[in-house]
Amino acid sequence: MNAQDLLAAVERHGVVPVVEIDDVADAVPLARTLVEAGLPVIEVTLRTSSALESVARIAAEVPECLLGAGTLLTAAMVAAAVDAGAQFGVSPGVSAALLTAAAERDLPFIPGAVTPSEIIVILDAGIRHVKFFPAGAYGGVPTLKALAGPFAATGVRFMPTGGATAANVGDYLALSSVFAVGGTWVAPRADVAARRWDDIGARARAIVTACSARAEAVTR
Repeated sequence: MNAQDLLAAVERHGVVPVVEIDDVADAVPLARTLVEAGLPVIEVTLRTSSALESVARIAAEVPECLLGAGTLLTAAMVAAAVDAGAQFGVSPGVSAALLTAAAERDLPFIPGAVTPSEIIVILDAGIRHVKFFPAGAYGGVPTLKALAGPFAATGVRFMPTGGATAANVGDYLALSSVFAVGGTWVAPRADVAARRWDDIGARARAIVTACSARAEAVTR
């Protein structure tokens, strides 16, 4: 799947569960729970010692899952994520080293930005999908609306993450400049560690239902 198709698939699902996995044994059951709920997309953050092996296990055993690696901070982390089997990468920020590493490894990459200057750096690299993080701390919906004006002609699209919840995800998705919302509320670290797959599956199904209803309303 090329970058354009992969990001279009992420957009169709609307929400990217952002997860922290402490035990690699939980990686495959978690991914399968999301797939079975109709939300086959996941961003495994490289914040734990089990993260890379978790990415590798999901890549090998749940190939139908759109698999991302997040919290990519260095070129080495980009390379490790690709080697583990990540299909796309996400970073809370942007640097020349990250942009170069992602391009060299042909990794669909969603770098982070909160300022116009950072967005311009990303656009100059030929990237049009940007993580807006931490969204809540930097103004959320009103800030994204303000950024949409000067950048509308560029085709930039945002994935707000950080402070997104079941209560406000609809507000973000209502913005034409938003292609998806990243959030930890779908599969919180505590629920993953406790293997509360039913609870995680229920939240994922609720997202699928809400997004489907919204899509139907738009097409009417």
